[in-house]
Amino acid sequence: MSSPNLNAPLEDLVVQIFNSHFITRAEEDRLMSSLSSTSDEELQAAIYRIFYGMRHGLLQVVD
Repeated sequence: MSSPNLNAPLEDLVVQIFNSHFITRAEEDRLMSSLSSTSDEELQAAIYRIFYGMRHGLLQVVD
């Protein structure tokens, strides 16, 4: 598991989370705050899929 790069472009962060099946609380916070600031519907849908994966145990949340 790699350490989170919170300065990476949001799209890269989403891909990293999907590939690793891990998400940190800091990454979760960044995604949550990004939802209201992005108008990219495809990116918003990907973020919602990440939150779905968290709720259903498909992604492991680590600190």
